[in-house]
Amino acid sequence: MPNSQMTFRQFLMQADGGKPVAGDLAFLLEDIVTACRLVSDHIRNGAFANVLGSSESTNIQGETQKKLDVIADEEFMRHCANSGRVAALVSEEVDDVHWLKEKPEAGDYLVYFDPLDGSSNVDVNLSVGSIFSIVQLAEAVTPSPEAVLRKGTEQVCAGYAIYGPSTGLVLTLGHGVHGFTQDLGTGEFLLTQPDMTVPATTSEYAINTSRAELWEAPVRRYIDECVAGKNGVRGRTFNMRWTASMVADVHRILTRGGVFLYPMDSGNASTGGKLRLMYEANPMGMIIEQAGGAASTGRARIMEVQPEGHHQRVPVILGSKDEVALIDSYHA
Repeated sequence: MPNSQMTFRQFLMQADGGKPVAGDLAFLLEDIVTACRLVSDHIRNGAFANVLGSSESTNIQGETQKKLDVIADEEFMRHCANSGRVAALVSEEVDDVHWLKEKPEAGDYLVYFDPLDGSSNVDVNLSVGSIFSIVQLAEAVTPSPEAVLRKGTEQVCAGYAIYGPSTGLVLTLGHGVHGFTQDLGTGEFLLTQPDMTVPATTSEYAINTSRAELWEAPVRRYIDECVAGKNGVRGRTFNMRWTASMVADVHRILTRGGVFLYPMDSGNASTGGKLRLMYEANPMGMIIEQAGGAASTGRARIMEVQPEGHHQRVPVILGSKDEVALIDSYHA
């Protein structure tokens, strides 16, 4: 088991089942962590640098970009592209796949990222985050949109940074889930939460209840049973939390248990759901599964969904294993 308080670099020396992480992947992860550190600085100093509020642009999702969306995307693009270990980059903020494979210094990793998840919360000083996923190419590919359409089961690494009262980093390399906290004095990320786990059973859920009239029957049934509390079929009282930042909501579930739902409903059915498969659902699914939880669309395991596009959306239900299984059974 990794020792608490070790630095991120020290952790990488034993994180692959007790062995050092492969050199190129370790260097790439350090570049990603550097990008997260800089994004955290931009957020912390946003009011002084006049980078809060909306920009004049929209992203491929049709969403008005915050100034910090653009800045965070630039940091991730710059550090990953310059690492020499990346074949292609897929960002929530950019329409096309950014291929580097034809450059002589390019590597064989695909990096998918949401550079600033929950950015609408920045202006009101609530927690936001960055999500990333890494897949290693095992074969030569011709640069094309189809070449990056990899199932979540192909991920070699997934993680997120959370920018809140402190800046945290959560990472899995397929051998459990570990949490780090940035020491502002040195800038280093120190291991503070080794071997994070999600309790199998919970009495807490996270869902946007303003969409209740749009929910499908299985989700409505589950939430109605939770709301009924100890006098209902569940026989206990449930708490509800919702931050409108996937990173913040999932981080709470990872640290104290719960289930997160952004399900299919009549308002998002035409797009297949709300959250993006490649750089939101897949990495969070891997993290939650590695922590002992489950991640589902309600009808299938998230990481087994075959992507049809790099901005594809899916329903997301993840967290405590028993609760996800119950919700899945209602969809059956």
